[in-house]
Amino acid sequence: QVQLVESGGGLVQPGGSLRLSCAASGSTLNYYTIGWFRQAPGKEREGVSCISSSDGSTYYEDSVKGRFTISRDNAKNTVYLQMNSLKPEDTGVYYCAAVLGDYTGPLVIADFGSWGQGTQVTVSS
Repeated sequence: QVQLVESGGGLVQPGGSLRLSCAASGSTLNYYTIGWFRQAPGKEREGVSCISSSDGSTYYEDSVKGRFTISRDNAKNTVYLQMNSLKPEDTGVYYCAAVLGDYTGPLVIADFGSWGQGTQVTVSS
C-alpha cells in the first residue's frame, strides 16, 4: 500500500501562492489517482482536485478552478498542487490521498484509501 506525505504548507497573504507536495513511498504513483482534499476549521473535509493515473487527466472543484493546478512527476513519485491567488477561504489542512486506478471527479472521500497526515495552509493578512 502506498504511503503519502504532504509538505509545503504555510502562512501566506491573500493573493499569494503556495505549492504543496505529496510524496509517495511503498509503491509507484503510476498506478494511482491522487486527490487533494482540505478541511477548514469547524467544517467537513472536501475535495479540491485530482489527477488520474493513466493519462494525467485532471479535475478541479469549482471553488479552485482557474487558481489551482495539479501535476505529477512520476520520476520523483510526487504530486504537486500549485495554489495561486489564494483567498482566506482556502485556509485549512490539506491532505493528499490515493485511489488505485483511474478516477474522475467529483471527489468522494470514501473512495480514497490511503491518506497523508496533512499540511496546514493559512491565508491571512
